[in-house]
Amino acid sequence: MEVREEIGAVFDNGRDLTVGLEEEFQILDADTLSLTNRYRELKEHADEVFGGPLVYGELIQSEAEINSVAGKNFAESREDLRSKRAALTRAAADLGLALGSTGVHPFSHWRDQRFIDSDHYRRVIDELKYVAWTNNTFGLHVHAGIRGADRAVAVHDAYRSYVPELLALSASSPFYHGDETQLHSTRSQVFVEAFPRCGDPDPYGDWATYADYADFLFATNSITESTMIWWTLRLHHLFGTLEVRAMDAQPVFEDSMAMAGLSLGLVAALLDRYDRGESLPVHPRRFIEENRWRARSHGLDGKLIDLESRTEISAVEALKRRVGQVEPLAEELGLEAELARVEHILTEGNSAQQQLARFRNGEDIFTIFSDTVRLSMTSHQPAPAAAPEG
Repeated sequence: MEVREEIGAVFDNGRDLTVGLEEEFQILDADTLSLTNRYRELKEHADEVFGGPLVYGELIQSEAEINSVAGKNFAESREDLRSKRAALTRAAADLGLALGSTGVHPFSHWRDQRFIDSDHYRRVIDELKYVAWTNNTFGLHVHAGIRGADRAVAVHDAYRSYVPELLALSASSPFYHGDETQLHSTRSQVFVEAFPRCGDPDPYGDWATYADYADFLFATNSITESTMIWWTLRLHHLFGTLEVRAMDAQPVFEDSMAMAGLSLGLVAALLDRYDRGESLPVHPRRFIEENRWRARSHGLDGKLIDLESRTEISAVEALKRRVGQVEPLAEELGLEAELARVEHILTEGNSAQQQLARFRNGEDIFTIFSDTVRLSMTSHQPAPAAAPEG
């Protein structure tokens, strides 16, 4: 069996806690801030000037993706992604474009977007049609290497319960088609609730069960490529990683990296527990989905359910507990700054909270979005050094 043997070997021969980071951006007209179908032009210019391949496509011609190297540690991948965000923003500016980085564009319509012409995306569009047409969404993805196929499944099964909390932390998309949606993460509604094999996966229990499921999908022509398994948490067949796909894209680079760092740290914490012989809690999908709805609707403003005690808890407190799980490993993983940034977000508010506060104070969506675009274009730059005293 292909998946059981070949892909199982990818995990069995892998390395723990290698890191891959992906950010997806809206390609915008610099004046109107509307989505514009200029992916090919942006890619060609960026790859030529800054060395390619720098930019990758993601379904529509008004979207650009950058990927970090597969780093040996978080710092290596973070700094590589920082340099690539800098290169992409410079390339966009050269062409009179801007970049946005929120979970959905707040006012451009899906009907105005064209698709990338490739075999892969033609297959996706032919199969999914309306579901693919309307998927104008932008996310942050984190890959964490895990050595051992059964070990990867054990971490996957336990990690599923963290996904709604990471969604609540990352929510950045409260506006869509020019209106407030009453959701903090409209991206997760548009994408997760529409695509097949998306949202919360079932627990698998062991590699053989996962391989049977994946082989079933191939054998029945449900999928033709493993990347058509779109769960918000998935085992990546090519890289031998656990890929966390739950989070909205972030305007502020340090926020993006804080969420990525916490995501990685939670994988490390579960691996540590597994290797010490602890049983990892695995909750049914139906309970996790209750939390995902709460996270999508209310973000950090709402309450989640502690699935161990079956009691409500604020989303902020739930995330503080996750930070606490990672803190004993933070120095070893080089995540101290990222965890401190998560604490800052929990105190000061995430992107959705900040956008909604301004909207409810009378500001219009265009003005609010223009500030997120500015942050997307500049926040990766180091802060200016303080002027000397005297």
